[in-house]
Amino acid sequence: MPFAISAPSLPPSLASYAALTSDNFDEDGDVSMTTETKRTAGAVSIVTPGETVTTDPQWMRGHGTYLDENDGIVATVAGQVMKVNKLLSVKALRSRYQPEIGDLVVGRIVEVQTKRWKVDIASHQTAVLLLSSINLPGGILRKRTSTDELQIRTFFSEGDLLVAEVQSLFQDGSASLHTRSLKYGKLRNGYLCRVSSRGIQRSRSQVLTLQGAFGAGEIDVVLGVNGMVWISQKPIPVIKEGQTGSVTRLEEEASEAIYSDKNDFIGEATRREIARVGGCVKALVRHNLRVDEEMLNVAYEAACEEEGELEGEAGRRVVEKALGRRMGV
Repeated sequence: MPFAISAPSLPPSLASYAALTSDNFDEDGDVSMTTETKRTAGAVSIVTPGETVTTDPQWMRGHGTYLDENDGIVATVAGQVMKVNKLLSVKALRSRYQPEIGDLVVGRIVEVQTKRWKVDIASHQTAVLLLSSINLPGGILRKRTSTDELQIRTFFSEGDLLVAEVQSLFQDGSASLHTRSLKYGKLRNGYLCRVSSRGIQRSRSQVLTLQGAFGAGEIDVVLGVNGMVWISQKPIPVIKEGQTGSVTRLEEEASEAIYSDKNDFIGEATRREIARVGGCVKALVRHNLRVDEEMLNVAYEAACEEEGELEGEAGRRVVEKALGRRMGV
């Protein structure tokens, strides 16, 4: 029995938001350079594997396509048709993260090698973190020695989570990371939330702080562009007796503790709000919305009005309330 595959449609409340964002901005949040502001109702934007996209010889094939015996461009993946000048490609609806220089990512150490670590960043290949690309305890600036190589597992070991920045790309597409900043390093006192990398919006600030509701403390959120989101209790610097509270001293203390494996005590109210923020991130991505600082703030405010887990109808209500508040409805 023949059947037809229709393009997915959004509910009215979500469709109005999508119309405001997709027509004028591209996937990176920049203003679209295309002359078309609206797609026609009959335009083909979603294709399936084996479907002929076009037989017009003026188009050149790009990623996600191949030429058949009749010189027609055929899709090899299920995704959206992308047109850049005369280049036609198909972007898969679901694909792994493609690293770019400057991306802030959350990863997990999977292997310790000589002078380097292998890091899983949810990409096609594992990333590399060199021993020379990390901060030494105490913020010491010196050349790495053989002693540092012997103590390499005291910095990161298998299973450790870290936040880092993509420093460069190799010819095979794999990434080289670095943690030469106090805002990067080993992650503690939190919860890892994994979503699709397409659901995280690239922005100027991928690290944000939310004020927890219902008596909870401040919550730090690291929006990894690779779809790995770290939600944790905001660390509180402790000034020991007899020490000054200067900025330099606090930075030294923080740098000495960045490789600690001990988690701090987290109160019940803060743990509950950490889980609530994670539910907001999953609900937004599940409804095909991109997560950024503004969107997460309004979603968290709406989630505080709900009880229980943000699954099913509860998650849908939170997303609709968040969209209404962001659009000023």
